[in-house]
Amino acid sequence: MTTQRGALFQEKVSRLLSRQNGRPVIKPNKPLVLKDSVAYRKLKKKEATCITEISVMMACWKQNNFVDGRCSNEIKSFYTCIENAQADMKNAKAETRNHGVRLPPKQATTLLKRYPNLHYEI
Repeated sequence: MTTQRGALFQEKVSRLLSRQNGRPVIKPNKPLVLKDSVAYRKLKKKEATCITEISVMMACWKQNNFVDGRCSNEIKSFYTCIENAQADMKNAKAETRNHGVRLPPKQATTLLKRYPNLHYEI
């Protein structure tokens, strides 16, 4: 049953693309060729880390007239949060090296210009 549907679909597509009257029925509005450049878009920045620890530490400083000795626990928790965040970033970089890398738009454009695509339809 599915092979009949597939055959009917292929027949319909070939009929629409046939050059019966000198030109195809389906005509693309742009050429079916890849460009040699990529749109320049800024990469999304990652979420800020340790914001709660920063706010707790600054609130403690404000209450204690910016004396570090009275806010040592908050400062320690902030530094441990920063260390954990840096370790997570290193692990994420190691994972991207193993799984492949998404090129920035500028680097992709330079590679595409170095190795251009064919500018005609096959």
